[in-house]
Formats: sequence, structure tokens, C-alpha cells
Amino acid sequence: MTAPSDAERFDPIGIVLDGIWSEFAGDDTGQVADYIPQLSRADPQSFGLALAGVAGSVYRAGEANTPFTIQSISKPFVYALALADVGVEGVLERVGVEPSGEAFNAISLEPGTGRPANPMVNAGAILTTSLIRGADRFERILDILSRCAGRDLVVDEAVYRSERDTSDRNRALAYLMRHAGSLRMNVDEALDVYFRQCSVLVTAVDLAVMAATLANGGVNPRTGEAVVDPEITEQVLTVMATCGMYDFSGEWLVRVGLPAKSGVSGGLVAVSPSQFGIGLYSPPLDERGNSVRAVRASRAISERFSLHLMHQVPRTAPSFTRVGTVGSDVAVLAMQGSIEFATAEQALLAIAPRRGDPDNPTAMVIDLDHVTKCHPIAANLLAAVVDELGTWGLTVATVDQSGRNLLEADAEFATLAEAVAFCQRP
Repeated sequence: MTAPSDAERFDPIGIVLDGIWSEFAGDDTGQVADYIPQLSRADPQSFGLALAGVAGSVYRAGEANTPFTIQSISKPFVYALALADVGVEGVLERVGVEPSGEAFNAISLEPGTGRPANPMVNAGAILTTSLIRGADRFERILDILSRCAGRDLVVDEAVYRSERDTSDRNRALAYLMRHAGSLRMNVDEALDVYFRQCSVLVTAVDLAVMAATLANGGVNPRTGEAVVDPEITEQVLTVMATCGMYDFSGEWLVRVGLPAKSGVSGGLVAVSPSQFGIGLYSPPLDERGNSVRAVRASRAISERFSLHLMHQVPRTAPSFTRVGTVGSDVAVLAMQGSIEFATAEQALLAIAPRRGDPDNPTAMVIDLDHVTKCHPIAANLLAAVVDELGTWGLTVATVDQSGRNLLEADAEFATLAEAVAFCQRP
């Protein structure tokens, strides 16, 4: 039977995001960027966040579909394209990979070579843009941004003109690099492409999908297209982790522990490798040029989902091994290994019921006997589904002969047969 159109899937991940959005939506600190006049018109109350999993699902809260210009968040993706065009050594010869410890627009070049510190600061990004091959340089940049987002993106022409007409500092950086010999093309041509790439319109959802593409080894989880080579993805994520948040990068890595990139329009992306990407938007910035709400919300997401890169994960292959039914009305899910967020999310997509769906089972058995570890966020997500099923009158039993009672279900048994029998009792 086809589920009714108004059936609503229970979404514990969305509930977590809604809670984080509510927690920080009232934070009125920070200032909207005004050195690019067009950016000063942004609504300071706008706040959206989105999460895209490597399985292709997208979760959102707040103004996640509000458009804004990508600004410096374009830098990691253009860096990926430059690596593909010129190679790692070719890019390193012209652009370093060391954290600068300075502001995003600092005038700081390597003595003797004019090489910028890294591709995430403005000087490095301008030079990286100049390394893209072909007369259709911007079209190729727009193409990779669009393929990572999974849809055709466009330029905000008003912001482009505003940047072009007010970017004396970037122009100064470009002329210094041209004088030093590191920038080897016409300054105006290089800057025109750079201003255009920064003026591409995106949403928090777009950023989440773009980040998830990097999290997924360069494969867009929504379209299935391999956009970036896995080896290049590793290089990009490494530089994002060490340099993506400018002179806040060290503290960010300690507190949040994720590769990330911010932009002065208020956008921010963060990547949890092999799990998901996060996209956030809130225009008011702190003194370093990072979105106040986005930074705080990212830290909350990292803490609640235990995402820090240095978090120790057992080297087993987490998976759920079987989804099926016993009889006509008892659903069965079997899991194994170390269950982290990504596996829990896939399980949720397989078992989460839809409110009002006549095809919902009357009972569910979750076999955890071969689970070596269930990470707290995974246990919380699965437990939320168990609780919701209970409110709908469904019986839930777990199988775990060790008696750990990980999900606090209605009953726990040592064998699958016992659990099924319990669910099928009159």
C-alpha cells in the first residue's frame, strides 16, 4: 500500500538541529560586514543551518534556504580545482599551506618569493584562482561549485560590482604578488575572476551538500557524481582544518575539531569526514570575520554529535546488516560493529516510521548483539525513534545477550526468536 501524502517521518536529527537553532537564534552580538557595501544590506536576524549526510539526506533548521553570496567559502573548492589542474607540487610552488596567524586580508607574503601563506587567506586565494587553466577560468570555477552543490548556481551581479568597486586592499595584494613574481597574469583579469567566484549565490543547504561532497571523498551524496578526486579531497580538508578559520583556526580546531571555512557574508561550512557536511548562515560577524551564531552552533553540533577529529573510533566497519519483517507486522533491524552517527542515520532512514502511514509495523526488533560500541549520539538518535514508536503504540524489543540495554526498549532478549515471539504475543 502506498503511504498517504501527508505521512510525516519522525526526524530526531532535525529535532536536534531545531534545538540548536533555537538556542542561538537570539544571540544579537556581532556586526554585519559593511566594507563591501552590498553585504551591509543583509538581515542580521537571519539564521539558518543544514546538515547533509553521506547517505544523501538533508536536515535543516531556520532560514536554511535563504540565499547569500559564498565569499571565502569558495576558496577550498577553487583550491581543489587548482590541485587538479596543476598538481600538488605545482600549487605548493606558488602558494604555501602554513597557517598565517593573521587576518584574512593581511598583506603578508613569503620573503624572496612573494608566495602567500596558504590558499584560505585572500592573497593565497587570488593566486590560486590564477592557477586555474583555460580562457573559461570562471566558468570552470562556477561549474565545480555547482556540481558540489548539486544544482546550477548563479552570480549575484550587484555584489560582484560592489566588491569590484571597493576592493582596494585585494588589488594591493595582487599588485604586490605581481611585483614579486608569484602572480603571473594580469592583475585585473585575476581579480575579476576572484570577485565573481566570491559573488556566487548559495544557501545553507547548498553549503551542507558541498561540505558533504568533501566528507564523502569528493562524491556528491545527492547526485552520486564524483566531483573531486579522493586524494585532492584529503589535501583540501587538511588545509581547511589548519587554515580555514584564519587567525581563529587553532582555537577552532581545539574546540570544534572539524575542517571548516568561513565567509564574510556570514556563511560557514564544516566537514565531518565520512559522516556529513554542515552549512550555516548568519550575517553578524565577530572581530575575526567569522559568523558569531555559526561558530557557536557549529561547536554545539560537534559536541552533541561527538565529531571532534581526535575522537577515537574503533577500527571496525559499522553497518546495519538486515532490514526486513517477520510475519506481516514485525520489522527487524540488525546492526554490527561500532555504531557512529552515519550508521545511525542510515538506520533511521530504514526504520523511522511516518506518522499516519498505514504500512507502519505493529512492532519492531532491533538486534544489537553484534554491536561492539554504540556511540552516545547514535544511541540517542535510535533511542528517540524507540520512544516515538512507543507513543504510537508500537512494541519495541532489542536483542543483546550481554544485557547492556543500550536503547531501553520495552524488553531485551538473548535471541532474535525470543524477541520476535514477545512482539507477536496476543
